[in-house]
Amino acid sequence: MPTEQNTQHFKSVFDAIADTPAQAENLKVRSRLMIAISDRIDEFGWSQNVAARNLGVTQPRISDLKNGKMSRFSIDVLVNLATRVGLTVEVSIVPIAPTDSAETAAPCVAC
Repeated sequence: MPTEQNTQHFKSVFDAIADTPAQAENLKVRSRLMIAISDRIDEFGWSQNVAARNLGVTQPRISDLKNGKMSRFSIDVLVNLATRVGLTVEVSIVPIAPTDSAETAAPCVAC
């Protein structure tokens, strides 16, 4: 006989694995940057060794990038690498959806 399970639904895998909404956003940004940089390296046809030389990092660092090891990269480092492969990074800041705002909005101290 089937039992009722408590299932949660998330907008992304990062929302599911992060402890806070801020951590989830950080993971999403880093993921997007890493994918864009990796794709650009592929477009250039660079091996990991060539990419490392051209970007001023080590080959193991490129391997970490290509293997999606997000914990090894800060947003700052990824923005720097993105510019080195000819990418421009734009930031879009939008309010949290109304259904989410009660859980993530800052508390009102003047209320």
